[in-house]
Amino acid sequence: MKALAARRRHPAAIAVLILLGLLVTGGAYSFLAPKQAQATSVTADSVATGKKLFLANCASCHGLNAQGTASGPSLVGVGAASVDFQVGTGRMPLAGPAVQAPQNKVKFDEEQISALAAYVATLGPGPAVPDGEYTTPIVPGDEKAAGQSLTNSERIARGGEIFRVNCAMCHNFAGAGGALTRGKYAPALTGVTPTHIYEAMVTGPQSMPVFNDTNITPAGKQEVISYLDAIDNQTNVGGMTLGNLGPVSEGLFAWIFLLGLMIASAVWLGKKAA
Repeated sequence: MKALAARRRHPAAIAVLILLGLLVTGGAYSFLAPKQAQATSVTADSVATGKKLFLANCASCHGLNAQGTASGPSLVGVGAASVDFQVGTGRMPLAGPAVQAPQNKVKFDEEQISALAAYVATLGPGPAVPDGEYTTPIVPGDEKAAGQSLTNSERIARGGEIFRVNCAMCHNFAGAGGALTRGKYAPALTGVTPTHIYEAMVTGPQSMPVFNDTNITPAGKQEVISYLDAIDNQTNVGGMTLGNLGPVSEGLFAWIFLLGLMIASAVWLGKKAA
Protein backbone atom coordinates (compact mmCIF):
# COMPACT_ATOMS: atom_id res chain seq x y z
CA MET A 1 0.00 0.00 0.00
CA LYS A 2 2.86 2.37 0.81
CA ALA A 3 4.46 1.63 -2.57
CA LEU A 4 1.15 2.30 -4.36
CA ALA A 5 0.69 5.57 -2.48
CA ALA A 6 4.24 6.59 -3.34
CA ARG A 7 3.59 5.97 -7.04
CA ARG A 8 0.42 8.06 -6.84
CA ARG A 9 2.39 10.94 -5.30
CA HIS A 10 5.10 10.70 -7.94
CA PRO A 11 5.34 13.96 -10.01
CA ALA A 12 5.20 11.97 -13.25
CA ALA A 13 1.80 10.54 -12.28
CA ILE A 14 0.21 14.00 -12.42
CA ALA A 15 1.64 14.63 -15.88
CA VAL A 16 0.40 11.23 -17.09
CA LEU A 17 -3.10 11.92 -15.74
CA ILE A 18 -3.20 15.35 -17.42
CA LEU A 19 -2.01 13.88 -20.72
CA LEU A 20 -4.58 11.09 -20.48
CA GLY A 21 -7.33 13.62 -19.75
CA LEU A 22 -6.35 15.72 -22.75
CA LEU A 23 -6.32 12.69 -25.03
CA VAL A 24 -9.74 11.53 -23.83
CA THR A 25 -11.23 15.04 -24.10
CA GLY A 26 -9.77 15.64 -27.56
CA GLY A 27 -10.89 12.25 -28.83
CA ALA A 28 -14.41 12.73 -27.49
CA TYR A 29 -14.67 16.19 -29.05
CA SER A 30 -13.48 15.01 -32.46
CA PHE A 31 -16.05 12.20 -32.34
CA LEU A 32 -19.02 14.18 -31.03
CA ALA A 33 -18.45 17.63 -32.57
CA PRO A 34 -20.59 18.54 -35.62
CA LYS A 35 -18.92 17.70 -38.90
CA GLN A 36 -17.89 20.60 -41.10
CA ALA A 37 -19.29 20.51 -44.61
CA GLN A 38 -15.98 20.74 -46.44
CA ALA A 39 -15.47 20.67 -50.17
CA THR A 40 -12.66 18.96 -52.05
CA SER A 41 -9.12 20.31 -52.05
CA VAL A 42 -7.82 22.60 -54.78
CA THR A 43 -4.66 22.59 -56.85
CA ALA A 44 -1.79 25.07 -56.96
CA ASP A 45 -2.70 25.96 -60.55
CA SER A 46 -6.21 26.89 -59.44
CA VAL A 47 -4.80 29.15 -56.72
CA ALA A 48 -2.46 30.83 -59.22
CA THR A 49 -5.33 31.40 -61.64
CA GLY A 50 -7.44 32.80 -58.83
CA LYS A 51 -4.71 35.26 -57.87
CA LYS A 52 -4.53 36.56 -61.45
CA LEU A 53 -8.31 37.00 -61.53
CA PHE A 54 -8.21 38.72 -58.16
CA LEU A 55 -5.52 41.20 -59.20
CA ALA A 56 -7.40 42.01 -62.40
CA ASN A 57 -10.92 42.32 -60.96
CA CYS A 58 -10.84 42.77 -57.18
CA ALA A 59 -7.57 44.35 -56.06
CA SER A 60 -8.66 47.90 -56.92
CA CYS A 61 -11.11 47.82 -54.00
CA HIS A 62 -9.74 45.11 -51.69
CA GLY A 63 -6.02 45.84 -52.10
CA LEU A 64 -3.24 43.96 -53.87
CA ASN A 65 -2.93 41.56 -50.93
CA ALA A 66 -6.65 41.58 -50.08
CA GLN A 67 -5.77 43.53 -46.96
CA GLY A 68 -8.66 45.92 -47.52
CA THR A 69 -8.84 49.61 -48.43
CA ALA A 70 -11.19 52.52 -47.92
CA SER A 71 -13.22 51.15 -50.84
CA GLY A 72 -13.49 47.52 -49.73
CA PRO A 73 -13.00 45.33 -46.65
CA SER A 74 -10.18 42.89 -46.02
CA LEU A 75 -10.72 39.41 -47.41
CA VAL A 76 -8.20 37.72 -45.13
CA GLY A 77 -10.02 34.94 -43.30
CA VAL A 78 -13.38 35.27 -45.05
CA GLY A 79 -12.94 31.81 -46.56
CA ALA A 80 -13.79 30.27 -49.90
CA ALA A 81 -17.50 30.10 -49.03
CA SER A 82 -17.79 33.89 -48.87
CA VAL A 83 -16.18 34.31 -52.30
CA ASP A 84 -18.32 31.57 -53.83
CA PHE A 85 -21.47 33.24 -52.50
CA GLN A 86 -20.62 36.85 -53.35
CA VAL A 87 -19.20 36.16 -56.82
CA GLY A 88 -21.51 33.22 -57.58
CA THR A 89 -24.61 35.36 -57.04
CA GLY A 90 -23.28 38.33 -59.03
CA ARG A 91 -22.99 40.59 -55.98
CA MET A 92 -19.27 40.92 -56.64
CA PRO A 93 -17.50 42.57 -58.34
CA LEU A 94 -19.62 45.50 -57.22
CA ALA A 95 -20.68 47.73 -60.10
CA GLY A 96 -20.66 50.89 -58.01
CA PRO A 97 -21.12 52.30 -54.49
CA ALA A 98 -24.41 51.21 -52.94
CA VAL A 99 -26.04 50.65 -49.57
CA GLN A 100 -25.77 46.93 -50.17
CA ALA A 101 -24.66 44.72 -53.03
CA PRO A 102 -27.69 43.47 -54.99
CA GLN A 103 -27.89 40.12 -56.73
CA ASN A 104 -26.82 40.61 -60.32
CA LYS A 105 -25.69 38.80 -63.44
CA VAL A 106 -22.77 36.48 -62.69
CA LYS A 107 -19.62 37.72 -64.43
CA PHE A 108 -17.44 34.60 -64.08
CA ASP A 109 -17.91 30.94 -64.92
CA GLU A 110 -17.81 28.19 -62.28
CA GLU A 111 -14.15 27.36 -62.88
CA GLN A 112 -13.12 30.99 -62.42
CA ILE A 113 -15.25 31.36 -59.29
CA SER A 114 -13.66 28.22 -57.83
CA ALA A 115 -10.20 29.60 -58.61
CA LEU A 116 -10.97 32.94 -56.94
CA ALA A 117 -12.35 31.12 -53.89
CA ALA A 118 -9.28 28.88 -53.75
CA TYR A 119 -6.94 31.88 -53.78
CA VAL A 120 -8.79 33.79 -51.06
CA ALA A 121 -8.89 30.62 -48.95
CA THR A 122 -5.07 30.63 -48.87
CA LEU A 123 -5.00 34.08 -47.25
CA GLY A 124 -6.40 32.87 -43.94
CA PRO A 125 -8.63 30.17 -42.44
CA GLY A 126 -12.33 30.58 -43.08
CA PRO A 127 -15.49 28.66 -44.04
CA ALA A 128 -14.98 26.33 -46.99
CA VAL A 129 -17.38 25.79 -49.87
CA PRO A 130 -19.75 23.07 -48.60
CA ASP A 131 -20.07 19.73 -50.30
CA GLY A 132 -23.30 17.95 -51.14
CA GLU A 133 -23.72 16.17 -47.81
CA TYR A 134 -25.56 19.05 -46.17
CA THR A 135 -26.66 21.05 -49.21
CA THR A 136 -28.89 18.38 -50.76
CA PRO A 137 -32.55 19.08 -49.87
CA ILE A 138 -34.27 16.34 -47.88
CA VAL A 139 -36.97 14.52 -49.83
CA PRO A 140 -40.29 14.64 -47.92
CA GLY A 141 -41.59 11.30 -46.68
CA ASP A 142 -41.88 8.95 -43.74
CA GLU A 143 -38.40 7.51 -44.24
CA LYS A 144 -35.66 8.05 -41.68
CA ALA A 145 -32.08 8.77 -42.71
CA ALA A 146 -29.28 6.87 -41.02
CA GLY A 147 -28.68 8.17 -37.50
CA GLN A 148 -31.85 10.29 -37.49
CA SER A 149 -34.70 9.88 -35.02
CA LEU A 150 -37.14 11.96 -37.09
CA THR A 151 -38.68 11.20 -40.45
CA ASN A 152 -37.74 13.28 -43.47
CA SER A 153 -40.98 15.26 -43.28
CA GLU A 154 -40.46 15.91 -39.57
CA ARG A 155 -36.93 17.16 -40.24
CA ILE A 156 -38.24 19.55 -42.89
CA ALA A 157 -40.83 20.80 -40.38
CA ARG A 158 -38.05 21.31 -37.84
CA GLY A 159 -36.16 23.29 -40.48
CA GLY A 160 -39.20 25.55 -40.68
CA GLU A 161 -39.05 26.10 -36.92
CA ILE A 162 -35.36 26.98 -37.10
CA PHE A 163 -36.04 29.38 -39.96
CA ARG A 164 -38.93 31.13 -38.20
CA VAL A 165 -36.87 31.59 -35.03
CA ASN A 166 -33.67 32.83 -36.69
CA CYS A 167 -34.51 34.19 -40.14
CA ALA A 168 -38.20 35.06 -40.57
CA MET A 169 -37.94 38.47 -38.88
CA CYS A 170 -35.96 39.68 -41.91
CA HIS A 171 -36.69 37.26 -44.75
CA ASN A 172 -40.40 36.68 -43.95
CA PHE A 173 -41.80 33.30 -42.86
CA ALA A 174 -41.95 32.15 -46.50
CA GLY A 175 -38.56 33.54 -47.52
CA ALA A 176 -40.17 36.32 -49.57
CA GLY A 177 -37.74 38.95 -48.27
CA GLY A 178 -38.40 42.21 -46.49
CA ALA A 179 -37.27 45.78 -45.87
CA LEU A 180 -34.57 46.70 -43.35
CA THR A 181 -33.29 50.05 -42.08
CA ARG A 182 -31.33 52.70 -44.00
CA GLY A 183 -32.36 51.48 -47.43
CA LYS A 184 -31.20 47.92 -46.89
CA TYR A 185 -33.34 44.85 -47.47
CA ALA A 186 -33.37 41.12 -46.89
CA PRO A 187 -33.53 39.47 -50.32
CA ALA A 188 -36.08 36.87 -51.31
CA LEU A 189 -34.83 33.30 -50.99
CA THR A 190 -36.88 31.81 -53.81
CA GLY A 191 -34.73 30.30 -56.53
CA VAL A 192 -31.50 30.53 -54.50
CA THR A 193 -29.33 27.43 -54.76
CA PRO A 194 -28.91 25.28 -51.62
CA THR A 195 -25.14 25.84 -51.69
CA HIS A 196 -25.53 29.61 -51.65
CA ILE A 197 -28.07 29.43 -48.81
CA TYR A 198 -25.63 27.34 -46.76
CA GLU A 199 -22.77 29.73 -47.55
CA ALA A 200 -24.85 32.74 -46.53
CA MET A 201 -25.55 31.13 -43.16
CA VAL A 202 -21.88 30.42 -42.40
CA THR A 203 -20.47 33.73 -43.72
CA GLY A 204 -23.16 36.29 -42.84
CA PRO A 205 -23.05 38.55 -45.90
CA GLN A 206 -23.80 42.26 -45.41
CA SER A 207 -26.44 42.75 -42.67
CA MET A 208 -26.96 39.03 -42.07
CA PRO A 209 -25.54 37.46 -38.88
CA VAL A 210 -23.23 34.45 -38.98
CA PHE A 211 -24.79 31.12 -38.00
CA ASN A 212 -21.82 28.90 -37.21
CA ASP A 213 -22.09 25.22 -36.42
CA THR A 214 -22.61 26.00 -32.73
CA ASN A 215 -25.66 28.15 -33.47
CA ILE A 216 -27.12 25.89 -36.16
CA THR A 217 -25.51 22.51 -36.85
CA PRO A 218 -24.78 21.43 -40.44
CA ALA A 219 -27.76 19.05 -40.22
CA GLY A 220 -29.91 21.95 -39.01
CA LYS A 221 -28.76 24.06 -41.95
CA GLN A 222 -29.74 21.22 -44.28
CA GLU A 223 -33.19 21.18 -42.68
CA VAL A 224 -33.56 24.95 -43.23
CA ILE A 225 -32.53 24.48 -46.87
CA SER A 226 -35.06 21.67 -47.20
CA TYR A 227 -37.83 23.83 -45.72
CA LEU A 228 -37.12 26.62 -48.21
CA ASP A 229 -36.99 24.10 -51.04
CA ALA A 230 -40.36 22.69 -49.95
CA ILE A 231 -41.89 26.18 -49.94
CA ASP A 232 -40.34 26.96 -53.31
CA ASN A 233 -41.87 23.84 -54.86
CA GLN A 234 -45.21 23.70 -53.07
CA THR A 235 -48.41 23.61 -55.09
CA ASN A 236 -50.69 26.63 -54.80
CA VAL A 237 -54.13 25.20 -54.03
CA GLY A 238 -55.88 28.41 -55.06
CA GLY A 239 -56.20 32.07 -54.30
CA MET A 240 -53.76 34.94 -54.60
CA THR A 241 -50.49 34.54 -52.71
CA LEU A 242 -49.92 38.33 -52.64
CA GLY A 243 -46.21 37.66 -52.54
CA ASN A 244 -46.48 35.59 -49.35
CA LEU A 245 -45.78 38.80 -47.45
CA GLY A 246 -48.35 38.11 -44.76
CA PRO A 247 -50.60 40.71 -43.11
CA VAL A 248 -48.86 43.72 -44.73
CA SER A 249 -49.85 42.92 -48.29
CA GLU A 250 -53.15 41.39 -47.21
CA GLY A 251 -54.10 44.49 -45.21
CA LEU A 252 -53.07 46.77 -48.08
CA PHE A 253 -55.22 44.72 -50.45
CA ALA A 254 -58.18 44.97 -48.07
CA TRP A 255 -57.85 48.75 -47.62
CA ILE A 256 -57.36 49.64 -51.27
CA PHE A 257 -59.66 47.19 -53.04
CA LEU A 258 -62.28 46.01 -50.56
CA LEU A 259 -62.75 49.37 -48.86
CA GLY A 260 -62.75 51.07 -52.26
CA LEU A 261 -65.40 48.64 -53.46
CA MET A 262 -67.54 49.40 -50.41
CA ILE A 263 -67.25 53.18 -50.98
CA ALA A 264 -68.10 52.79 -54.66
CA SER A 265 -71.13 50.66 -53.74
CA ALA A 266 -72.30 53.27 -51.22
CA VAL A 267 -71.98 56.05 -53.81
CA TRP A 268 -73.87 53.98 -56.38
CA LEU A 269 -76.66 53.18 -53.93
CA GLY A 270 -76.89 56.86 -52.96
CA LYS A 271 -77.22 57.96 -56.57
CA LYS A 272 -79.79 55.26 -57.24
CA ALA A 273 -81.90 56.36 -54.27
CA ALA A 274 -81.76 59.98 -55.40
